[in-house]
Amino acid sequence: MRVRDVMNSPTVTVGPGDSIRRAAESMRAHDVGCVLVTRDGAPLGVVTDRDTTVRAVALGGDLEAPVTTVMSEPVVTLDADADLADAYRAFRRSGRRRLPAVVQGRVVGLLAVDDLFLDVFQRYADLLGPVSWSALTDEPFDEGPLGQAV
Repeated sequence: MRVRDVMNSPTVTVGPGDSIRRAAESMRAHDVGCVLVTRDGAPLGVVTDRDTTVRAVALGGDLEAPVTTVMSEPVVTLDADADLADAYRAFRRSGRRRLPAVVQGRVVGLLAVDDLFLDVFQRYADLLGPVSWSALTDEPFDEGPLGQAV
C-alpha cells in the first residue's frame, strides 16, 4: 500500500505572508487541526492548532504576524508514491504527527499518524472478519465431563 492510498487530499494551505489569524480561521473553516504553509505548491512548514495556541495566543502574540513566526520547520515530507513502511519510518525519525505528501516537490496530500492507525485497524478487521465468521458458523461440539471434546 502507498502513502497516496491513505493520505488526506486536498490539503488546507496558507501562504508564508498570511497571518496567524488567517491560519486559525482556515483551520476552523475546514475543521482541521493544521494547515500547510506553501509557496507555489512547495511546502515550507506546518502550523497546527497547538502552534497557534502555544506560540502565539498564550504569549499574547500578534495574531496579525506572519504565520511563518509560529510554523514548525523544517518540513519533513513523504513521497506520495512511497510505501507505507517508509511512512512509518519517517514518522518515527521525525517525531512529527503530520507529514505532507508530495509529488515532484509539490504538496498533494497530508498523512497523519491517525491515518496509519486507521489503516492498521482496517487490516485487523480484514483479518479477523473471516476468522470471526467461521467461529460463528462452525458446528458446536459436544463436551465430555471434563470439558474435553468427544
